[in-house]
Amino acid sequence: MPEHSLVPRPTEFIPADGPGLSLDTGTRVDADGTSLGTAAWLRAELGAATGLPLAPGEGDGAIRLRVDPGAGLGPEGYRLAVGPTGALVTGHDPAGVFYGAQTLRQLLPAAAYRRAPLGTAAWTLPAVRISDRPRFGWRGCMLDVARHFMPKHDVLRLIDLLALHKLNVLHLHLTDDQGWRVEIRRYPRLTRVGGWRRESQVGASLPPVYDGRPHGGFYTQDDIREIVAYAADRHITVVPEIDVPGHSQAAIAAYPELGESGPLEVGRAWGIIEDVLNVSEDTLKFYRNVFDELLELFPGEYVCVGGDECPKGQWRSSETARARIAAEGLTDEDELQSWFIRHFDAYLTERGRRLLGWDEILEGGLAPGATVASWRGTEGGVAAARAGHDVVMCPTRTSYLDYRQSDSPDEPVPVGTVLSLADVYAAEPVPAELTEAEARHVLGAQVNVWTEHMDSPRVVDFMVFPRLCAFAEAAWSPAERDYAEFLPRLEDHLLRLDAVGVEYRPLDGPHPWQRRPGVPGRG
Repeated sequence: MPEHSLVPRPTEFIPADGPGLSLDTGTRVDADGTSLGTAAWLRAELGAATGLPLAPGEGDGAIRLRVDPGAGLGPEGYRLAVGPTGALVTGHDPAGVFYGAQTLRQLLPAAAYRRAPLGTAAWTLPAVRISDRPRFGWRGCMLDVARHFMPKHDVLRLIDLLALHKLNVLHLHLTDDQGWRVEIRRYPRLTRVGGWRRESQVGASLPPVYDGRPHGGFYTQDDIREIVAYAADRHITVVPEIDVPGHSQAAIAAYPELGESGPLEVGRAWGIIEDVLNVSEDTLKFYRNVFDELLELFPGEYVCVGGDECPKGQWRSSETARARIAAEGLTDEDELQSWFIRHFDAYLTERGRRLLGWDEILEGGLAPGATVASWRGTEGGVAAARAGHDVVMCPTRTSYLDYRQSDSPDEPVPVGTVLSLADVYAAEPVPAELTEAEARHVLGAQVNVWTEHMDSPRVVDFMVFPRLCAFAEAAWSPAERDYAEFLPRLEDHLLRLDAVGVEYRPLDGPHPWQRRPGVPGRG
């Protein structure tokens, strides 16, 4: 594996003269007290691939892991020095040590990513000095498990892949019209009824065509605890999303009193659904109870409440909505949605959390503590940053990994506009029109994996990789990037994905079995 093939590209990479470090049965891994988690991870991952014991302890040729906040590295930053007498990873914090260990693994042959030794590799780390730190503190991936459920095993696998690419946020879209995916003990019908649908739309044709096959699944609370802990061990925060007040048909199917139109079934079709939550006190209490349980499961700072694509037609004809507008002194239904979001902003703030919502939460006035995920272009992010609110940038044209990867007819279920690997790589998270002070409100960026047309983990692999590799570099590495320089590094990096077993899209187009001829998409 060539020395230059690191992904994402580090801030500083200096090859050193002389031999590197050969790993053998005597190689030890020594860690200070705050780096023990990374040491355990390194022994498990690298030990499986090499067959080496990598026992704890000092000595010649040891890999040493150290946290040093005074090293001038910055949050999540690290320094890696390799020579014939050993390797030293110094991190600003435990996350920095972990990312340094990820880079150390990339310096080895791609077989370092296999689950058992092949018996043919020479395990030598090249002599090198690397200094590195992330450009952004929010480097995320949103995974929609509501439209198509992803089993826990595959979520854990995705977490490992995010960590490999130095991403640190997994945003889980847990509820939508087509499914409710997290156990809420107080309301068991949310998963018993809302956790499955009788069939799913195939493609994006109008009128819809359905597959006639039930689909469902959900995570128990213990599953969620496991996912969150597994991610935390890899310095990834899991941000849950419970979508309100739109995209709530699955919840209304389970508890019809939450809606405006009586009994419904869980959604089968994709797109924007007219059914929304009502704004009664009972509905607000119901969701406060839901969030009470959710906060026990997800200890991170941010909780996403969605707030996107909420049709207002049912509210316009609703006596409850009109009464609420009058009682709260609101002007219209846009302000009613803002009032709804503000209610949960206050709820989360009282509990030491922060509300995240899609940029529609700007309509009717932004809740005081809200952070905006800007998806409908960059305009929402610009408006929020100028108003002093934090922003996560994820505009459709650069961040939606459900979008087609080329204009070839071989692309499966072609959705949206073309979002190529080069497009993802070239995307700049900070809008040019922001001042330096406003730009500080851009926490970072994320890619969004909407799964209407991704009905298995294999399809998720195809749509996400290698575009996620390009995004990882855009979110981690310095702003100056060169796609021509990135591409040969990526080609080497694909050997690592091969070793892991990722069914990515080849750079020259889909394999025959990755196509879906005859299944229509949409522009």
